[in-house]
Formats: sequence, structure tokens, C-alpha cells
Amino acid sequence: MKRVSLVTLVALALSACATPETRVRTALMDAGLSRPIAACMADRMVDQLSLVQLNKLSGLKKLRGQDMRKITVEDFLKRTRSLQDPEILGVVSSSGLICAIKA
Repeated sequence: MKRVSLVTLVALALSACATPETRVRTALMDAGLSRPIAACMADRMVDQLSLVQLNKLSGLKKLRGQDMRKITVEDFLKRTRSLQDPEILGVVSSSGLICAIKA
């Protein structure tokens, strides 16, 4: 019984660690970013932002359903700025730039 509980606990702990990055990567891909850029950005964002900040980013779901090719970088940054968290804006901006250059 203890062995099953330990295995379950370890599995839950591992899935909890992977969940934020997976969620961010999926959301970025849903927003129209390529898998490599989304993965790069998600990795950086999860390392640099708190869970509260990552949840604030979910407010950008308003972009979902829109053609991302028609949304300018300026508009995206304006919406990110509207979250009123300079750290989120800095991390999203720098991550996007760094990951786009790497690609």
C-alpha cells in the first residue's frame, strides 16, 4: 500500500511540475506561434514568472479565435501591458524576441 501511495505521489508531483509549462506552451501555440517558439517562450516564462503572473496571462485569451496574422506586435504588447504588470511585459517581450532570433 505504501509503495502505491509513493508512486502516486511521485506521479502527481511530476505532473504538477510539468503542467504550467505545458499550459503556457499550448496557449502560445493556440495563439498561432510555432511549436519551437512556443516551447522556447514557455520555458523562459515559467522560469521567470510566478503562477499568479502566469494566470494573469490567461486574460489574454481574448485573442483566441482571432487571426493572429492580423494582430500586430504593437497590439499584442498593448494587451500584455493592460495586465499592469511590468515584469510580465518584460518577460513576454524578451522571451518573444530571444526565441524568434533562436528559431
